[in-house]
Amino acid sequence: MTGRTRMLRTPGIDRVLMLAVIGLLVLGTLLVWSATSHRNDLTGGDPTAYLRRQLVNVCIGLVLMVVVMATDHRWVRIVAPLVYLASIAGLVLVLTMGTTINGSRSWIDVGGISVQPSEFAKLAVVIGMALLVAERHEGRRTGIGAVDVIGMLLIAGIPASLIILQPDLGTLLVLGATVFGALAVAGAPRRWLALLLAGGLVGAGVVLAGHLLKPYQIDRFLAFTNPNLDPRGAGYNTEQARIAVGNGGVFGQGLFHGSQTRAGFVPEQHTDFIFTVAGEELGLVGAGVLIALLALVIWRALAISALSTDVFGRVAAAGIACWFGFQAFQNIGMCLGIMPVTGVPLPFVSYGGSSMFAGLLAIGLLQNIHLRATASLPTRYARPVREGHLVGR
Repeated sequence: MTGRTRMLRTPGIDRVLMLAVIGLLVLGTLLVWSATSHRNDLTGGDPTAYLRRQLVNVCIGLVLMVVVMATDHRWVRIVAPLVYLASIAGLVLVLTMGTTINGSRSWIDVGGISVQPSEFAKLAVVIGMALLVAERHEGRRTGIGAVDVIGMLLIAGIPASLIILQPDLGTLLVLGATVFGALAVAGAPRRWLALLLAGGLVGAGVVLAGHLLKPYQIDRFLAFTNPNLDPRGAGYNTEQARIAVGNGGVFGQGLFHGSQTRAGFVPEQHTDFIFTVAGEELGLVGAGVLIALLALVIWRALAISALSTDVFGRVAAAGIACWFGFQAFQNIGMCLGIMPVTGVPLPFVSYGGSSMFAGLLAIGLLQNIHLRATASLPTRYARPVREGHLVGR
């Protein structure tokens, strides 16, 4: 009847999230190319070597993202325990037959390809905790109790203990922030959150007082407090990173034209210090765009968490938001000298397969949660269609 309308459900992917991720992938690939095209020690004389590898990483990661996004949510929950167990197995293999790089035994060589299981452990912990809460509280209105909190901490504690043994302090800090965020969204009592914060501070004090850190890690913390303490040693990375970012000014020196980048003064610039390339070559404006894209990803992850109609989706999306948020803050912070150097990559931007695959798998899970949520809320995500004007006519 004319004038009457009915609502058609229009579930779909989160386009803002997808566009932000694509923007980061494109920008990151260009920055990796700029950071490596002039370095013969990295490329073996081929200026496009790392560019081609990064493009392969991006393509594989996008395929993994689509697979997770298109998978029925029930299968996602069924496979979740297998993903968790696989990550634990990977971390054990690292300790038994892993490769030591920059003082940390974090890598496994598989057919000439280096894999970092700790990157996948972040996602495994998120979905493991979300699954535990969902199985115990789906359909209930009661908040989680002590048993649930202890269970979530155990799920995170096993991989965290293995990561400590590597040691990989940066990943451990990211994991801690992720766990705290997931617990908060799951409804953990405030006293538990306060105890966790206090326990973290006490644990950090014990580690420092007990000299449990490796010498190079202690040097990094000392260099963070005073970069001039050892400008040719532990403080070199921080000092050169600051110089590179400062050289960019407002509009930057131009892509592929950064003086510090071309000279190769900043170590690990295509991985841990990729943000310095953005700061130097794209300036404050370009670096601001990069940060804005990361902020969009985190915002959409939190929005998807709020929109989710089930406990699993709500906790998993919030955990992913905390993971991306703290890791981005840690990476950019160490490039600016406001955080200690801990060797964590910038999500979707730094060179590397493991970080790229884990991050895009997480994006696939976010989109999966979003698809399920929008499909169950037709009145909110719908467009009016007048009778006699149906889709397809």
